[in-house]
Amino acid sequence: MKILRSNDYRHMPWKNGGGETVEIAVSPDRAPLSDFDWRVSMATVANDGLFSSFPGIDRTLSILEGAGMTLLIEGRPPRLLTTADAPLSFPADVTTSAKLANGPITDLNVMTRRQSLRHRVRKLHVDHSQPITSHARELILFCHRGSVTLSTEGVSATLHALDTAVLQPVAVTLSADIASEVFLIEISSA
Repeated sequence: MKILRSNDYRHMPWKNGGGETVEIAVSPDRAPLSDFDWRVSMATVANDGLFSSFPGIDRTLSILEGAGMTLLIEGRPPRLLTTADAPLSFPADVTTSAKLANGPITDLNVMTRRQSLRHRVRKLHVDHSQPITSHARELILFCHRGSVTLSTEGVSATLHALDTAVLQPVAVTLSADIASEVFLIEISSA
């Protein structure tokens, strides 16, 4: 289990230069935007505009903070995405733009290289003890709100808001003393 604390995340410009992204985790470690297998990041979107294009990449977006944004994804009807919605998946290499609903938002962005990997993102509400079993190649747990303790094979660690754990597929139990929100990201072979 690898624990990543929010104050250690890497801040970098968006690929299109339109803002800043906070890189939570990437594989291989420190891979550039042009050559990663998978990547998890957060970004604050302060203006309407085009998304960066990532050839051969699939992405999933979740709104963490703010009123939301309408996504205009080529070939799909416009879609308003808010904090109440499930994560939204779409190809990162189709023309996509966003129109903010009412002020800036912060999003969680998960991307995988389509030819070799696939991913699934789920938002979990944890208020007691919750077992998780997955057959994915890697699990990433991002604590959005509150605080959760992960226990697996005799090892435990606590994630506070915006901290992340990266681990191999094992049986994990999440527990929280207060209602907490976690994003579970499963990375699998394509």
